[in-house]
Amino acid sequence: MTEQYVLDLEDIDGTQIAVVGGKGAHLGGLSRIEGIRVPGGFCVTTDAFRRIIAEAPSIDDRLDRLSRLNPDDREAIRTLSAEIRRTIEEIAIPGDLGAAITRALALLGDQTAYAVRSSATAEDLPTASFAGQQDTYLNVIGPTEILQHVSRCWASLFTERAVTYRQRNGIDHRSVHMAVVVQRMVFPHASGILFTADPVTGNRKVATVDAGFGLGEALVSGLVNPDVFKVRDGEVVERAIAAKQRAVHALPAGGTQEVAIESQRQGQPALTDAQAVRLVQLGRRIEAHFGRPQDIEWCLVDDGFQIVQSRPITTLFPIPEADDRENHVYVSVGHGQMMTDPMKPLGFSMWQLTAMVPMHEAGGRLFVDVTRRLASPASRAGLLEAMGKGDPLIRHALETVIDRDGFVPSLPDASPGGRPAGGAPAPIDTDPALVTGLIERSQASVADLERGIRTKTGPALFDFLLEAFEEHKRVLSDPLSIQAIMAGMEATWWLNDKLQEWLGEKNAADTLTLSAPDNITSEMGLALLDVADVIRPQPDVVAFLQGVDGDDFLDELAKLAGGTEARDAIEAYLDRYGMRCVGEIDITRPRWRERPSTLVPVILDNVRNFEPGAAERRFEQGRLKAQKKEQDVLSRLRDLPDGDRKAHEVKGMIDRVRTFIGYREYPKYGIISRYFVYKQALLAEAGRLVQADVLHEKEDVFYLTFQEFHDVARSHQVNDELIRQRKEAFRSYHALTPPRVLTSDGEALTGAYQRDDVPAGALVGVPVSAGTIEGRARVILDMADADLEAGDILVTAFTDPSWSPLFVGIAGLVTEVGGLMTHGAVIAREYGLPAVVGVEQATRLIRDGQRIRVHGTDGYVEILP
Repeated sequence: MTEQYVLDLEDIDGTQIAVVGGKGAHLGGLSRIEGIRVPGGFCVTTDAFRRIIAEAPSIDDRLDRLSRLNPDDREAIRTLSAEIRRTIEEIAIPGDLGAAITRALALLGDQTAYAVRSSATAEDLPTASFAGQQDTYLNVIGPTEILQHVSRCWASLFTERAVTYRQRNGIDHRSVHMAVVVQRMVFPHASGILFTADPVTGNRKVATVDAGFGLGEALVSGLVNPDVFKVRDGEVVERAIAAKQRAVHALPAGGTQEVAIESQRQGQPALTDAQAVRLVQLGRRIEAHFGRPQDIEWCLVDDGFQIVQSRPITTLFPIPEADDRENHVYVSVGHGQMMTDPMKPLGFSMWQLTAMVPMHEAGGRLFVDVTRRLASPASRAGLLEAMGKGDPLIRHALETVIDRDGFVPSLPDASPGGRPAGGAPAPIDTDPALVTGLIERSQASVADLERGIRTKTGPALFDFLLEAFEEHKRVLSDPLSIQAIMAGMEATWWLNDKLQEWLGEKNAADTLTLSAPDNITSEMGLALLDVADVIRPQPDVVAFLQGVDGDDFLDELAKLAGGTEARDAIEAYLDRYGMRCVGEIDITRPRWRERPSTLVPVILDNVRNFEPGAAERRFEQGRLKAQKKEQDVLSRLRDLPDGDRKAHEVKGMIDRVRTFIGYREYPKYGIISRYFVYKQALLAEAGRLVQADVLHEKEDVFYLTFQEFHDVARSHQVNDELIRQRKEAFRSYHALTPPRVLTSDGEALTGAYQRDDVPAGALVGVPVSAGTIEGRARVILDMADADLEAGDILVTAFTDPSWSPLFVGIAGLVTEVGGLMTHGAVIAREYGLPAVVGVEQATRLIRDGQRIRVHGTDGYVEILP
């Protein structure tokens, strides 16, 4: 195939990223949109870059060395990337390649001024924006200078910043090539950036225009603050005019210069309102062409706009698809489930199929549409109260949307008469046998599932599972189970309210619920202490576990002195809890049974940090502390006016909370137990499809929805390209932060704490487990990286039940996500750990190893000097 070194921009379309890079492909696409003016020019293709790299074989060896470097080894990256850049810039451009570039220049005018811009093949893609990582040169004049700057653009593929970005994101340096855009220079009166969606709030209906005098480099480099126009529905709804003291202008002989703006012009707007509106109209046309919101660089020349760049805005959270054009308000499911990571398609589709309410996917996360519940005053009040108890930030975000005129429609309340929807039936008795019966029913349902699924394969398996999902929902919606959960929660709230009112005690229920019976999640943490007791006396086993690398270590254990007992203890633990894992609501996540090495660091921490018998002692200490607290509270109540009645009521509620609060954790255990049965059957089916050469590997099915997997099992045909796209999309979703509340306009709302009772500089959150503790912060994002000492405070993004084995070894807890009744909060109270949850950006604001003070009663965290 003949190399093509130069392509005119007008001959390029958006599909040619491999030939002209992201920027070149976008410019080619822009030049084809009716009514959009793009400065003329051409692209030096990636064929030219490959030709140049081939001229210097030494680069190959340096790329090998570069790929082996740690992304954090900045000095080594700086040195090696500078060597590569120097080598590329020193390569003489071969005659035929130089001639192709100068011919293209001659057609446009070889003494005209040009902008020379890098255009990498991994740049400005829908899922990753590499803005500013390669180089741009303005006002370059003459063929010799152009060729020199083309070489510099090739070399800019290896700037320290670009290399580090690729290392951190797992992008192979050899897979990226550099094209170079050479465009006629524009000398604008004003220039800037247009975002066709608000880059801060995500609102797709609000465009933001940043504008300054002269060339746009003054804005991009931060030399001046821009004028900012916000445009919605064809009118400027907000403007902020900056004092623009400097500008960048082109020099007649080439290059650019920073100049001062005369004082009388500094406060003048760079654009009129009418121009800003006209620019946004052009932006909407560009957005429609590319099919997603854009970040557009523009220039104003003689009252006409020219577009010099457009790239997708990659930081916006996607909007759930709706089948109408009405307004919608969505609440995050992940924030309630303590799992805000993206889910794979099989994961989110199975959660949708087994959930009690319709759920909508966006960005690999699930959301519930609460618009109708917000629309009528009665259901709105109930929703806000429930959300406020769970996560005050969600409540505040919803109130922000409600306060906007007309966004949420108003519907009348349902007609009076009869029990309101969701109202409680007659209260259940405080009877521990009720909880025992519910647990036995759940266990019987899982056993029935295991028996029924054994013989099912192919389409029959999927038909069986669809029926099993109905049983799954029936178990979840069992009225008695819901009443038991609510009884424990309502008793907690009642005790906290009444004991604060009568005795002035905050969160007294936290102590009263210590070591409550039947809490499967807290038992799971304590049971791993018992496993450590078996391993601790066996030095060979401890030494072996310290070197474990991989998940096939259990069979090896039996060959060691004391190894059989150690293996049996771990196996027994996995039999009871092996279906659990971090992010367990996503069925595709590896379970502890599938990846037992996950537990090894926690077991070793327990061996090191605890004495034998710690689990039993811990539970008994909690029980006695709760008993002592009960006696203290009742004694003080009896001394009050009408004290006997108050003490009698409180005693009844203490019995009630200790009977039911532990059960709060069981339904999730039942769900995850069922999930593991589903998963084993589905992976067996995937294995059969691999053997039949339908799939490349079993895990490919994780990137299909349940319905699509069903179709593949029926047809024995799979769309490999769809799986590839889904894998790429899933990787990109990790970079997105899911909002607590999202609107159909794309606005992401985080909410704010309405509090003025915390010290300056403190990090505010929700108080969920009483007490104050000071200690070393351990910022841990992956349970497998845990390395905890006694007295450490765990700081992490979220804690679902699988984190509870870590809770036995820590002194306090801080999370970014959570509320009063989420799993981490319930277990923190159970273990008596001071805890504050819902602390925005805690894992970024608190550094690993810093000393912090956690105020679990008042809901804030202090970073200590």
